[in-house]
Amino acid sequence: MTRDKTKTTNVLVVGTGGQGVITASEILSDVAMLSGFDTKKSEIHGMSQRGGVVTSHVRYSETVYSPMIMEGEADLLLSFELAETVRWLHFLQPGGHVISNRQRIIPPAIYAGMGSYPEDAEDVIRQRTTDPIFVDALPLAETLGNPRLVNTILLGIASTLLDLPLEQWTAVIARRVPATFKALNLEAFEKGRGIQ
Repeated sequence: MTRDKTKTTNVLVVGTGGQGVITASEILSDVAMLSGFDTKKSEIHGMSQRGGVVTSHVRYSETVYSPMIMEGEADLLLSFELAETVRWLHFLQPGGHVISNRQRIIPPAIYAGMGSYPEDAEDVIRQRTTDPIFVDALPLAETLGNPRLVNTILLGIASTLLDLPLEQWTAVIARRVPATFKALNLEAFEKGRGIQ
């Protein structure tokens, strides 16, 4: 997405505990800062160690005054789990983009009989958005050799929609991951960039 440098870009990253939501938002924040933008980030961990909801707001522009994205203002909803995509759609602005991992993680409340998982999640997302990108990121990460690469794959897709320099993405990823996983993460990022 090409952008006016004075307009704030709002990215809402959502998922469940242990999926890498916070790491992904930290990488995105670092990329935006290295690209010369004022960047603010806020995160909420809802029992994240037990598979609870985790959200992170990332905002960048020439000047950003608040780290929180208001409902209806997200340019991009980057989701690690299908039901969480549905849950946070109301934060997306008209014409905003959705990238959603197809992974389904059933929360404990549903196992306890306190609700049901939305079986028609992809249809709901398609009805409320234009051209959402769905990806089977977990199987792809596993074929690359590590299920923890899901967040790097999703960031690769996001990098094609956000107007931030490619060299900053690769520099931040290379710096933030352990040296032994650097090549693998950069490969996962490139795989993500090839998904449309």
